[in-house]
Amino acid sequence: MNSVLKYLLILLGLISVIINIVLICINSNRLPKCLSQPQESLKVTHSDKSLIFADLSPEEYKSVRDYMWAQKDLQISHAGTAKPSENFIFLIDLLLPKKADALRYLDAGATKPSREASVVVFYGAQGYLKEYVVGPLPGPLHHRDVTKEKYKTATLPFPARPVTIGEYVHLFSFMHEVFKNIEKPLRESFGYIPRKRGLLPYEGMPRGVQSGDRKTWISFFRDFSGMYIHPVGFEILIHHQSSNSSDWTVDRVLYNGQYFESIDDFKTKYEAGTVKKIVFKEIANFASLKPRNKPSGLGPQQYYLQGKRFSVRNNEVVYLNWRFAFGLSSLTGMRVFDIRFKGERIAYELSVQEAMSVYGSLTPGMMLTKFLDSSIGIGRFAHELVRGVDCPHHGTFVDTYRYIDTNVTLRSRNSICVFEHDMGRPLRRHFSDFFHNGYGGMANSALIFRTITAIGNYDYIWDFIFYQSGSVEARVHATGYISSSYKIDGSLEYGHQVAENVLGNIHTHFINFKVDLDILGVKNVFQTKDMVFKEVELPWMPSRKAKIPQLVEHQIMTEKEAAMKHNTKTPRYLHIASNRTNRWGHQRSYRLQVFSFAGDHLPESEPEERSMSWARYKVAITKHKDEEQTSSSLYSQNYMWAPYVDFSKYIEDNESISNEDLVAWVTVGFLHIPHAEDIPNTVTVGNGGGVILRPHNYFDEDPSINSPDGIYFSPGSESDCEYNKIACMEKEMCSSTLEPFTYHGFEGVMKFE
Repeated sequence: MNSVLKYLLILLGLISVIINIVLICINSNRLPKCLSQPQESLKVTHSDKSLIFADLSPEEYKSVRDYMWAQKDLQISHAGTAKPSENFIFLIDLLLPKKADALRYLDAGATKPSREASVVVFYGAQGYLKEYVVGPLPGPLHHRDVTKEKYKTATLPFPARPVTIGEYVHLFSFMHEVFKNIEKPLRESFGYIPRKRGLLPYEGMPRGVQSGDRKTWISFFRDFSGMYIHPVGFEILIHHQSSNSSDWTVDRVLYNGQYFESIDDFKTKYEAGTVKKIVFKEIANFASLKPRNKPSGLGPQQYYLQGKRFSVRNNEVVYLNWRFAFGLSSLTGMRVFDIRFKGERIAYELSVQEAMSVYGSLTPGMMLTKFLDSSIGIGRFAHELVRGVDCPHHGTFVDTYRYIDTNVTLRSRNSICVFEHDMGRPLRRHFSDFFHNGYGGMANSALIFRTITAIGNYDYIWDFIFYQSGSVEARVHATGYISSSYKIDGSLEYGHQVAENVLGNIHTHFINFKVDLDILGVKNVFQTKDMVFKEVELPWMPSRKAKIPQLVEHQIMTEKEAAMKHNTKTPRYLHIASNRTNRWGHQRSYRLQVFSFAGDHLPESEPEERSMSWARYKVAITKHKDEEQTSSSLYSQNYMWAPYVDFSKYIEDNESISNEDLVAWVTVGFLHIPHAEDIPNTVTVGNGGGVILRPHNYFDEDPSINSPDGIYFSPGSESDCEYNKIACMEKEMCSSTLEPFTYHGFEGVMKFE
């Protein structure tokens, strides 16, 4: 019996071995396989010259701060939440070098430009603002007052400043005291319970209706995550112009669409029963972004089969034929410099300048709201990016540092990401059905440089995309929460209802980019191209005529002529061109291709319009000036009626733009009429805009024809790896998931035999 059992076990073991051998043979093509030799590591030579554009380091921020603190005559507070009545360093940021100095250093080996910092000080004790330049870094440091040099005035008015964290501390304390006086109406109407269930504030801007005002409408929302779509119907107007918070007052109250002269007026009428009351009821938080169903798995992922083809060191990125320096301004956000393709500079600067929204509403919290985000700080709100959602897992992440509204340098981990990405659509391809059968194509793999800024309710996704065809794209998408107001009679003229008693307010988004193209140098011209239909006689049949497209070309000579407003017809092709020609005799140029769904710009007759005059123009071309560095200003939000940077002034002098160093200012955007699908969050699909910088006769042919990513095969060579690396991918790469390459498209070609 034992012998039989022994032989039976041996037989079962042999059968098991045979089955496993068969399974291994069947699935041998599915097993992970690796190259017999490892791939060579990416060989890149970086340049330290990019560092002239690098953001200040933590050590540099500290050095400048300590130096300014040490100036006893300035009497600057060291507090992180300084009172409005104290002197306070609001901002330290890199002062960009003058362009001519930078180019001499980059191209001619001249002396490296001095590294300096720009410092903004709020003098609460004296009631004015000043700006300084501190340098050279690393030292010894000196400072000079540049307020008059920049703004033609010795000091800037105190009400022009943004609200600091220190001022917010006092505002919240002030509101807490106000609430003590009206706890009963707040409890009955909104479920308010001190220290247990509060009301969250959201402020409208600008803070008043004329220069010098500092009167802010505060709207209140339920204490939920995603508070922005939970308005309760209660708003107050706080007058906080004085640097002494004990002087602040509530000048108006709005409750359920009814206005009151003061808190006492509201309280008296509420208790007398002459007010149409709101009755509190519990609701679920429909603003929550927690998935309604538990996630069941992961979506597709991309990864680098042969390692990364780009390199990031310090503030320089090198990718195939591309090379550029980068930075992140606390105020304006993402920017890149010295953009080169195959060693030739395409652009000196490509940067975000401003993000603006204008709202419509029947209630005051949104009625006059016009947000200018650089006054709050676009780059300031670049937080850590989430791997696998905000950026692919395989991206390279970069930390950034800032000193704004603080007393210590702040670090934002992983707030920039760089990654190469298959855009999911071929860059080019052709399947030859007629005559010479064959397929040639190329995947559109591009480098993306990204940051995301969460400014209050809105999140902006900023991308600079570098294509292998020599094109660069600056693109923005908006997501996050819409702003909302409490629905009252007449509200539907200003948006759609998106929840019970909630109106999604109509608003515009305008984004301004600075595009400083240098096409084969700084002596460029601005050209336009378009088409007309021209009636011609048919040469072989003179009695017949036909209308056919004809090319129309113009060179624009002055800044005013090159300022193209939204309400005018714009030529479809806009070019910054060199006077040098390509092989075919055409001027080498780059085209500005704008894609936008912008709403109407605020009428120029409105008193606030001058602070956002850049938004009048789809595209404006100006002669480069170092003093015209930005299209907006830190002070534009709170001093809209007499702005210290009025972009339209850049154009009024109407200088020549023929054979000059030219800068393009490009405005894109979209009109947002909120709808039910904006709850809980606005999606990125369709909500964005941008500009593509495309070579136009710059090269003699498409440079991507030299890309290592191109493939070609003809009938009979489908599995040949020489010009089709994809055919051998499953044999060579370490992957257990790749299917063998097959192709059967030639079976259906047209034959003329």
